Amino acid sequence: MRSEFTPLTDSQWLIIKQFLDVNRKRKLSLRLIFNAILYITQNGQQWRSLAQTKFPHWRAVYYYFDQWKKNDAFNKINLALNQIERLNIGRNPLPSPGLADSQSVKLTPMIYEHRGLDANKKINGRKRQILTDTRGRIYAAYVHAANRYDGPQGINLLDQVPQIVENLDKVMADKAYRGKFAEAVTELGITFEVPQRADSTLGFVVETKRWVVERTFAWFNFYRRLIADYEHTVESSAALVILANISMVLNTLE
Repeated sequence: MRSEFTPLTDSQWLIIKQFLDVNRKRKLSLRLIFNAILYITQNGQQWRSLAQTKFPHWRAVYYYFDQWKKNDAFNKINLALNQIERLNIGRNPLPSPGLADSQSVKLTPMIYEHRGLDANKKINGRKRQILTDTRGRIYAAYVHAANRYDGPQGINLLDQVPQIVENLDKVMADKAYRGKFAEAVTELGITFEVPQRADSTLGFVVETKRWVVERTFAWFNFYRRLIADYEHTVESSAALVILANISMVLNTLE
């Protein structure tokens, strides 16, 4: 994990540009635009504070962020990078077990859309749900008000990356995902599993494999834009989670 931002290398850009419209003539460099978006994700900069001496004007950067978010470019890039990384370490391009979990985070004051109180965590804000492989790489992200239950909302993860879901044979999650989420997973022909702990066990226990997704949430601390939720829309919040994963994978692909 890198503590400072590094621009895209030529080899990294070769992968990313396949999913962007780079053939059309334009005044701005899409490579610089993408670098600016990754820079904001890691350093937590406000859009309006983006340095114009280093990157294009913030309005242009935000415009492309919004367009790529809406046309699913970020998810396509993310899936491709995850597959490349898995192949590089000798694994199948698509995972067979998946891990689901949620994280509640504070929402910036003056933003009231999709806000709620997580009574268990005592957090007034939003909840991030992610679907990862057993290495902690994110394949899907969904954001909603923190007062909504994990299980029913987690079903939205299954709709985002159909090719991943089709390849899964097991999904592991905690007991909050029993019920509607477990039923939806089972209907897809996938085994749903909740790691069990002995009744006599006291205190914190590391759950088999599920600790990986908790580590992924810990990695978010390296991305200041994810320390809290600063976004007016939950779609932007989810896109930044995917961008953090893109950044993490890019760090392994020089």
